[in-house]
Amino acid sequence: MNVPENLKYTKSHEWVRLEGDTATIGITDYAQSELGDIVFVELPPVGKSVNAGDSLGTVESVKTVSDIYAPISGAVVEVNGDLGKNSELLNSDPYGQGWVVKIRANDKGNELMDAAKYKAAIEH
Repeated sequence: MNVPENLKYTKSHEWVRLEGDTATIGITDYAQSELGDIVFVELPPVGKSVNAGDSLGTVESVKTVSDIYAPISGAVVEVNGDLGKNSELLNSDPYGQGWVVKIRANDKGNELMDAAKYKAAIEH
């Protein structure tokens, strides 16, 4: 299972890359493997304010529909428009081209897990 060391993680299987006050968010390799083939992604509108734990949108796979949760609070500044026509990027490149949204963060996500804690959580 791919768990990059430079990211932070949530118990609900989202990842966060903080660069200044911008947080890039996606779903983890573990999440996409559990979901199976992803066929549709619903994204939030740019400008939407979210609190940590709020739904950012949904991911529909051949198995189920799952929410994507905001790992930190802030305002959506960009969505990955490529996912609308190419949702399988979440399966093939979850940490790269398969990112979901960028948020202008109101906090630093201090409660998020580092890679070692996330690996331990998914191995149980």
